[in-house]
Amino acid sequence: MNFLIATVLGYLLGSIPFGLLLTRAVGIDIRAVGSGNIGATNVLRTGNRWLAAATLLLDAGKGAAAVLLARYFLVPGAEPLQAEFIVYGAGIGAFFGHVFPVWLGFKGGKGVATYIGVLLAWNWVVGLIFCAVWLLIAVARRFSSLAALTAAATAPVFAYALAGTDMQGFTFAAACALLSFVLYFKHWQNIRRLWNGTEPKIGSEKPKA
Repeated sequence: MNFLIATVLGYLLGSIPFGLLLTRAVGIDIRAVGSGNIGATNVLRTGNRWLAAATLLLDAGKGAAAVLLARYFLVPGAEPLQAEFIVYGAGIGAFFGHVFPVWLGFKGGKGVATYIGVLLAWNWVVGLIFCAVWLLIAVARRFSSLAALTAAATAPVFAYALAGTDMQGFTFAAACALLSFVLYFKHWQNIRRLWNGTEPKIGSEKPKA
């Protein structure tokens, strides 16, 4: 029951569309800008870096908050295996809430920032590695999408390696693999543009109003 509660509450928290709310506060509908995505990368296309940074932090924060709240309120008293599933359920729920929010017809963000927040709360070392891989690829190749895809591909590997090769490590890696799979699904258009050589690089697009 606590697993179900954690997953549902995580979904509701993750489904808060901060990118949409913040841009609306300044008179912009982010769904009419660039790709129409509600994530921080598309918010950056408005030309407002502070708004994009706030979106990034809040989207990551809601993922971390879902996990930490579940750990604080629902895990105490649970068996070790149950506690793991409760925590993973909260993070998965938050990620799916951001990517498929019911309030927006299941058309949400691509999940990178929320994935980072969830990872940092699950295991801060793996979360930092994800950020480091993203930053390395972003600086070297200047493709935000490629950076996210590379970091997502390596996350399950590092999760398994650092959490141990027992059932705990497998469960953690499986949770990361699920999020990475969905992140790849949400980036399928980016993948096609990367393959065709038409994916815009970071900073190459002019702000759109």
